[in-house]
Amino acid sequence: MKYRFLKKEKLLSIGTYPTVSLGDARKARESAKEQLLAGIDPNLAKQQNKLHQHASASNSFKVIAQEWYDKQINIWAPSTATKQLALLNNDIYPYLGQRPISEIETFELVGCLSRIVDRGAIETAHKARQVINQVCRFAKQTGRIKANPASDLAGTIPTQRSKHRAAITEPDDFGRLLVEIDGYQGTNIIRTALALAPLLFQRPGELCGMEWAELDLDKGLWTIPHEKKKERNQIEGDHIVPLCQQALYLLNDLKPLTGHGKQVFPNQRSHQQPIRTESLNKALRKLGYDTKTKQCAHGFRASARTMLDEQLQLRIEWIEHQLAHKVKDSLGNAYNRTKHLPARIDMMQRWADYMDNLKRQTLAGNVVTGTFGR
Repeated sequence: MKYRFLKKEKLLSIGTYPTVSLGDARKARESAKEQLLAGIDPNLAKQQNKLHQHASASNSFKVIAQEWYDKQINIWAPSTATKQLALLNNDIYPYLGQRPISEIETFELVGCLSRIVDRGAIETAHKARQVINQVCRFAKQTGRIKANPASDLAGTIPTQRSKHRAAITEPDDFGRLLVEIDGYQGTNIIRTALALAPLLFQRPGELCGMEWAELDLDKGLWTIPHEKKKERNQIEGDHIVPLCQQALYLLNDLKPLTGHGKQVFPNQRSHQQPIRTESLNKALRKLGYDTKTKQCAHGFRASARTMLDEQLQLRIEWIEHQLAHKVKDSLGNAYNRTKHLPARIDMMQRWADYMDNLKRQTLAGNVVTGTFGR
């Protein structure tokens, strides 16, 4: 299309047929005429539109989210990084990924979250909201947007009651469970992992991923690298788990079977990989325990937390520290990894002795509570 602008003859390329239909060509011609009447050079407008499209693509929600993800991955545990990426790919990118982040409005975010809520995934919707907010906040901090469209999403997702993982906290019931664990008829690897779960009460993923290199069986210590922790924190560092005599016996008994490899509890299909955490729950179900309502692998943490406090009456900060929860001193500073270590070593042995007494009382037909190992 030929036209004159500022007394100069110019040519606007609309496209070739059949790539551009006659109808689209006519619309483009009419649009160019309207631009000329408004004092706009159609060629310049076309170039600016291309630049805008390129800028929009390079500042899409997906591009910004990937930048944010790449920064966060250094402080996340591998399992967290995997879950966050799956959340982005499955629940956020399909609806927001290609949108220029500067053009996203709050109602669009509400629509994205509503799709998740509509399928009944309330907890996932809350997590998606957190991720979207963090991505938008990152975009604002890096100058891509002036205002965070996710800052006004409060109340858009139904509240959900916090779910407590199934855990037995009554001594008599717990004693029966321990006796049944001792009689588990599965593989030696699963049986040992299941027996260690209540003794050490660490997160199932950390227990199943235990490596021989992390263990000092002479000193009776298991050091979980900070890279494996749920909340990776360079300042807090690794997490030390004292190994009671009962745990050392189980590990030394297993060592001839798996000690030649990396994993303490290797997967049957690939010895370079650990057993899945679901293996522990499967074993509990095999023993007749509903892992949703009665006892799950993660629930051993709550079992220990409750009975160490209520039955053994030990200091809460020792218990919380052993659970790898963040514990601060009177000045608000986080305790380092060796804080209270001698006391925690004693606590773990007293806990194991208490469990042995529960088993003895269960087998004898009586259950007693009290303090042990003093």
